[in-house]
Amino acid sequence: MSLAVSQRISDRLVLSNGIVVLVTENPTADIIAARCFFAGGERVETPAKSGLTHLASSLLTRGTERYSSLEIAEQVESIGASLGTEASSDYFVLSLKTITSDFHDMLLLGSEILRSPSFPSSELDLERRLTIQSIRSQQERPFTIAYDRLQHLMYGDHPYGFSSLGTEASVSTITREDLVDFHHQHLRPDQMVVSIAGKISSAQAIALVEEAFGDWQSPQSTVITTPAPNFQPLLVTHQQDTQQAIVMIGYPAPSVHSPDYAAIKIISTYLGNGLSSRLFVELREKRGLAYEVSAFYPTRLETSQFVAYMGTASHNTGTALAGLRHECERLAHTPLTTEELSTCKSKLLGQYALGKQTNSQIAQVYGWYEVMGLGLEFDRKFVESIEAVTESDVQNVAQKYFTTPAISVVGSSDALKLVHSHE
Repeated sequence: MSLAVSQRISDRLVLSNGIVVLVTENPTADIIAARCFFAGGERVETPAKSGLTHLASSLLTRGTERYSSLEIAEQVESIGASLGTEASSDYFVLSLKTITSDFHDMLLLGSEILRSPSFPSSELDLERRLTIQSIRSQQERPFTIAYDRLQHLMYGDHPYGFSSLGTEASVSTITREDLVDFHHQHLRPDQMVVSIAGKISSAQAIALVEEAFGDWQSPQSTVITTPAPNFQPLLVTHQQDTQQAIVMIGYPAPSVHSPDYAAIKIISTYLGNGLSSRLFVELREKRGLAYEVSAFYPTRLETSQFVAYMGTASHNTGTALAGLRHECERLAHTPLTTEELSTCKSKLLGQYALGKQTNSQIAQVYGWYEVMGLGLEFDRKFVESIEAVTESDVQNVAQKYFTTPAISVVGSSDALKLVHSHE
């Protein structure tokens, strides 16, 4: 299965207005999925307007110059299609999926939504209230509190350090004019990638994209600039009367363009991927320290992060923090065995292949590579780079990145005393 998927051929064409079109023919089912990506995402936000991308994403389908929110919903639901928008750290995307015979109409609807959103004031007021409720709700969750505070230590005023929802203060001040300006600056053809997968030929797909978006012209170019991350290897704590403490550590980690990317992906798999991962086995199964434990390493255009976290009983908080640090930093002086490395590669590449089976997954992965500036060839290069990682590579990157982490702990006063006693 993995060999067949890795050999799937996609066509790539650039329209005269700068739109990159990727088409992957997959005639096995009468379904077409499309992703319309735009470079930028939450990375374009400022502290004063954090949450703007999330609001824009939520409101884009709430009305256009031609259709109301209800009319858009009726067009999608009446044929059993799906259509939605989403913002991420490095991109903004509109997703749609439908049967082949309805794809033309759905793509035209997607074009109307992307090109002519009306951002109705009544919908903005409603979404702003809902977002503020979500922000307040999240601030009652220990994991969210710990993660938000860790992000500030890791990034400072870089947008990667902001909550995707923003803050109550920032969301309260976002206006319709801010949304219109965001749309004008960042949802534009010269920053757009359309990735299509399904029962459609390349010629048909490109003709439809040309019809839907070919006459869309870009405004004057703008360059996305972001401040340098301001990493602070400090400890922050937040007292909350709860039985379970959340312990979280974070190390700055390389971007997807770094030659160290593959080795850190191996470490992330080894430490935090599944019930056989090192953190789960050592800290939960053998030592009984963790209710939950894991690690993650998001793929990002700029400086990323490696985060390990644990939910633990209050009386174990200090021991849990020491255990998390030990398991991450031991890789700097204790190399993986040949068997451990081989197992990590098999797990990682197996999951990678399984993540590219449906038309939606194919359109997502290939479009994501393109909008991140990696190109379709990254599909092959990723597999090759993982296969090429050696035991020494893993140890070298652990020595390079896993030194002094930023630490965030949320728990009871007794739990926090145990943390400070381990400083």
